[in-house]
Amino acid sequence: QVQLVESGGGSVQAGGSLRLSCAVSTSTSSSLSIAWFRQAPGKERDGVAALLAGTGATIYADSVRGRFTISPDNAENTVYLQMNNLKPDDAGVYYCAAGQIFSIRSRYYNDWGQGTQVTVSS
Repeated sequence: QVQLVESGGGSVQAGGSLRLSCAVSTSTSSSLSIAWFRQAPGKERDGVAALLAGTGATIYADSVRGRFTISPDNAENTVYLQMNNLKPDDAGVYYCAAGQIFSIRSRYYNDWGQGTQVTVSS
């Protein structure tokens, strides 16, 4: 089982930036897929971005492509989500997760962090 701990959430105005961190209990240079998901109140948990550790391959949801960047720090076993030009629709609880399948579909992830809140005001 992989333990994940998110941090870096907060409140920003629309157009602002945040960087989320996901500390992973195993090597981020392994073959795991590490992904970020978000869930707004009353909505389903949606995939935002995924990183295939060891290759650096990435997947982004259409809604964040060009604004968000997922990247690893293999020395720190941490995966970051840099979020720029934030919009009110980006608000929600952001979770990182680890799984064996490279995807932004939540069904493929078994290990989850506790989440970090992102609030974007207009």
